[in-house]
Amino acid sequence: MASRAARTKAGSGIGRARRPELRLPPPVPFEGGELEPDGDYDGLLFADVDFAGQDGGGARFMDCVLTGCALDETRLHHARLLDSVLTGLRGVGTDLGSATLRDVEVVDARLGGIQLHGAVLERVVVRGGKIDFLNLREARLKDVVFEGCVLVEPDFGGARLERVEFVDCVLKGADFHGVSLTDVDLRRAAQLDFARGVGGLAGAVISPAQLLDLAGAFAAEAGVRVVGLDG
Repeated sequence: MASRAARTKAGSGIGRARRPELRLPPPVPFEGGELEPDGDYDGLLFADVDFAGQDGGGARFMDCVLTGCALDETRLHHARLLDSVLTGLRGVGTDLGSATLRDVEVVDARLGGIQLHGAVLERVVVRGGKIDFLNLREARLKDVVFEGCVLVEPDFGGARLERVEFVDCVLKGADFHGVSLTDVDLRRAAQLDFARGVGGLAGAVISPAQLLDLAGAFAAEAGVRVVGLDG
């Protein structure tokens, strides 16, 4: 008997992203103090905590809830966020380079210049909010959904995306240069605007209306000039 994933792909022509199914135990309030490099945080509630400038590189967050936390210049390089919910995060220059996010929901984030280069995202939903200058260069995304959010100049250069969906979200000045795409669904994006890489969308699905909107960008990237007969 065909698997559910296989049936879904056969019915729609494209594999659908698997969303996280979180069943968190009641979290214990965080007692305060600064993040520790390689720290181990299990089943904690971080509510309105200011982590600005702190170093939690290599830390592990498991079954955690972070809500209303400030992450300005917070270092979380190589951190692991697992089975967790992140709500209302805000900050500029957060370093999550080479981090792992698995079974995570990110809700109503307000972030700028966040570094996720080389990161691994699996079964992640980014819902609502606005992220400026998101750096996902060389990252690996599998079963990821961007839903109802605004991404300003996101950089996916050299990243690998598999079963990634953009639903009711806005992409402004996106860089898809050198990406590898498998079952990437752009059809339900509210707005698509590419700075680079529109010609390398093999493996993605767009709607007929989007094709017309992007025709000029496709032509420009292919080096084709579009000139009227009276030009």
